[in-house]
Amino acid sequence: MQRRTALSVMAATAALAAVTVTGCSADSTAATKDGTTTVTLALDWTPNTNHTGIYVAQAKGWFKAAGINVKIVPYGSTAPETLIANHKADFGISYQEGITTARAAGQDITSVYAVTQKTDVTIAVRADRSDITTPKDLDGKTYAGFGAPYEKPLLQKVIRNAGGKGEFKQVTLSTSAYAALYAGKADFAMPMPTWEGLEAKLSGKPLKNFQLSDYGFPAIYSTLVASSDQFLKKNPEVAKKFLAAIDKGYRYAAEHPSQAADLLISQNKSALTNTKLVEESEALLAKEYYKGADGSIGTQSAERWQAFADFEYKAGLLVDADGKKLTSAPKASTFFTNAYLPDAK
Repeated sequence: MQRRTALSVMAATAALAAVTVTGCSADSTAATKDGTTTVTLALDWTPNTNHTGIYVAQAKGWFKAAGINVKIVPYGSTAPETLIANHKADFGISYQEGITTARAAGQDITSVYAVTQKTDVTIAVRADRSDITTPKDLDGKTYAGFGAPYEKPLLQKVIRNAGGKGEFKQVTLSTSAYAALYAGKADFAMPMPTWEGLEAKLSGKPLKNFQLSDYGFPAIYSTLVASSDQFLKKNPEVAKKFLAAIDKGYRYAAEHPSQAADLLISQNKSALTNTKLVEESEALLAKEYYKGADGSIGTQSAERWQAFADFEYKAGLLVDADGKKLTSAPKASTFFTNAYLPDAK
């Protein structure tokens, strides 16, 4: 499982008016012969444990019981954010940085469900690097990243908050993060602890992690379900039924990680061949990531969205539909909604 960056989102945003996106029709919901409503969901990568709740709901028949036929759109060359904003997909898997970038530029995309409550990215080094005990020690070192604009200012903020200068070299990853670190091509990276971190451990190349929040960086919603305002306003009851099934799937995964992993694997055998990795990833997500500190699942907060939007604005990363940098921080409370969750009033 790899992380997409916002580069594709930003590129699509800049040329959105000229882009012809293939996919579903502008109103892809349609009643089928059996009376169910078809809803499209675009994946952000190949099936992985971030998607477990979806496949659990599918396997358990919870979408069907809600009168919904879910059409899962495999990840391709067009990012889910672009499909959603162009109304070619009803829902899609996204992440906070991608939605912030697209929404700030005026695109029609809204986060409706937080799959993970804890930030699913860390700064990592080889476990045997005794010379690196804090992000401060990363000054002068080499970072292996994905080439996303937000990576440098994020790392600078963390390193400076740890007492460093925030000065480091950068190279772009051409392999897994842990492979690059153990090959000596870089000193630190930002992998996902629920996948690459576990993969590194299982490969005998463990990592040492620094949590971003321990050094003053705002918490990030690393995996989200997104839709468009157009779809939500036109199909509010369908959206609620769809998210109720999604929520039921992730709650099941949080309480029964082993069984949930089996259901995910059984539906994606060709993509998920490392079953041990899937099982450990699911267990870790259930233990630390699906639920917030208060036990909440799926919900989002305006404070958290605004804190990240403020960071992106101050770093000069947000642009409007014409590609010009914003002159004021956006109101991020419009970037998400909890109104379609099962317990919403």
